[in-house]
Amino acid sequence: MKKNTSQSELEIKARQWLIERGVTLEDIAELVYYLQSKYHDNLTMEECIFNVDRVLSKREVQHSILTGIQLDVLAEQGKLNEPLQTTVARDESLYGIDEVIALSIVNVYGSIGFTNYGYVDKVKPGILERLNDKTTGEVHTFLDDIVGAIAAAASSRLAHGQADDRLIDL
Repeated sequence: MKKNTSQSELEIKARQWLIERGVTLEDIAELVYYLQSKYHDNLTMEECIFNVDRVLSKREVQHSILTGIQLDVLAEQGKLNEPLQTTVARDESLYGIDEVIALSIVNVYGSIGFTNYGYVDKVKPGILERLNDKTTGEVHTFLDDIVGAIAAAASSRLAHGQADDRLIDL
């Protein structure tokens, strides 16, 4: 599998911000493995990482990462105006903009990602459990949904790639 080697400044920054917020490619790949291992015989973490890497190469995904993380950071610093500050800082259940941003990522590889996203958003496995922990003082209102969406999109890409990987990113 060929690794993504030509990254734009936007992609580099999006990847950097994920790491700065405590999320690695491997964390996301573990979610992909969690979602897809029962459907793919002999699925490896290398394949999961490859698919996450390809999802992260998409400009729409990079924009979503940067937008969501910026809003989380501003909320963490108390720099949003009310009532948005309280809403984002608490990750209020009826605030759905975080999911809307996540759905823009899920849609990159087709509708199959919606079911994967809904499942991990409900169950919160792996890194999502930590990101959703409200006791840390960190705000991840957007990031937990973005990470789940990246995993769901990578899972979709993996499913589609079973047919012909060469055609998946055209």
